[in-house]
Amino acid sequence: MPTYFAESLAQLKVFEACVPWMYLDSVGKVTVGVGLMLPEVAAACALGFTVAGAPATAQQIAAEFDRVAALAPDKLPAFYRADTSPQLPQEIIDAKLSAVLQGFEATIRVGIPGYDALPDGVKMALLDMAYNLGPAGLLKGYPKMLSAVEAGDWAQAAAECARGGIGAARNAWTKQQFLSATIATIKAVAEAEGRSLVRGLGAWFKRVWLRLRQLLSGAR
Repeated sequence: MPTYFAESLAQLKVFEACVPWMYLDSVGKVTVGVGLMLPEVAAACALGFTVAGAPATAQQIAAEFDRVAALAPDKLPAFYRADTSPQLPQEIIDAKLSAVLQGFEATIRVGIPGYDALPDGVKMALLDMAYNLGPAGLLKGYPKMLSAVEAGDWAQAAAECARGGIGAARNAWTKQQFLSATIATIKAVAEAEGRSLVRGLGAWFKRVWLRLRQLLSGAR
């Protein structure tokens, strides 16, 4: 697993929280794990929920889904937990999060030319946006930002990446990932120019030395 991808998974747990029981998101959708929306009971039943360490039955999962769906939305996750709430083991949460993000990355890889060559910080910013907005929301909703990404204009991409409906800290983090690519690019250019300067000076000294040797040989 590439380092940027592993870091993206860890950061998503920070931004989305990691909740093993079913709860309602801000718009009233039944959700579990790291912001994984469950559109219907069947989607919940397809996951490996447990109760007291044993596999939960379809009836238990369906009853919990209906109970949570009837509650008020946009509360803290603990509000939705009951003593009998089925829970999703951490390994399943992690596997599901990784699989979803891999699918999203495959979609944006097709939609953004040269994606694999982008700096890691840019990939992390795009993956976070894709998980939050959906790949279609990212690819269709941010044309100016994507044009800047394709042009390698990271400062402009940072200026165009703000999203509504999320916390300021998350927007600031995404912006910083684009700006980190600007810093990395400047550093790489400076290092390349430094190497070119060293090579140029080396070639100049070599020419001077050869000329001196010719002059010294002639003097003898």
